[in-house]
Amino acid sequence: MRARVRDPRLRAKLSPTTRAGCKRLLFSNDWYRALAQPNTTVVTDKIVEITPGGIRTADGADHPADVLIYGTGFAATDFLSSLSVRAGDRDLADAWAGGARAHLGITVPGFPNLFLVYGPNTNLGGNSIITMLEAQCRYIAAVIARLPSGSTVEVREEVADAFDAEMRDRLARSVWATCDNWYRQDDGRITTNWPGLVWEYLRRVRTPTRATSG
Repeated sequence: MRARVRDPRLRAKLSPTTRAGCKRLLFSNDWYRALAQPNTTVVTDKIVEITPGGIRTADGADHPADVLIYGTGFAATDFLSSLSVRAGDRDLADAWAGGARAHLGITVPGFPNLFLVYGPNTNLGGNSIITMLEAQCRYIAAVIARLPSGSTVEVREEVADAFDAEMRDRLARSVWATCDNWYRQDDGRITTNWPGLVWEYLRRVRTPTRATSG
């Protein structure tokens, strides 16, 4: 793919400034080819103004445009947003005040019979999330199948704390901790991503253990 981008200026603009994997990995066979087309211009200068005819960049150049697309990202670490989840007098927003956490990304201590899919620390940086979701659904179904009628289940506090400590330690040594990205909170904590390989997660959620209290 590199051979398709022969212009040194364009190659310089497209060269990452961070370690591989620090930003989200996107796989495409068309990206470089599209940017090298004669009717395409890659501009990396900062936008300083939206003008009646387009945009103006920091170098003073005006760029005419019919359509502007704001690629401003999203609040990936804001798991609840405006959603309120309560268990008795407990509020999940309070439990997650320092950052979202859940055992295996699925269960939260103090919130019986609450099961999460695509919860904290189960996102991936370069693989299919569908595999993770399917594994979580199988885990949840297995837990529910074991529950006697009318009973509840929740993860024990010490088990959840140990898992959270493991996630923090492993993620602090990951590539995602080395640059600014949407995986991290403002304080640097990574509450989104799984720190290992997918097969490890699948192994850990294959069979529910007695890490819960009824």
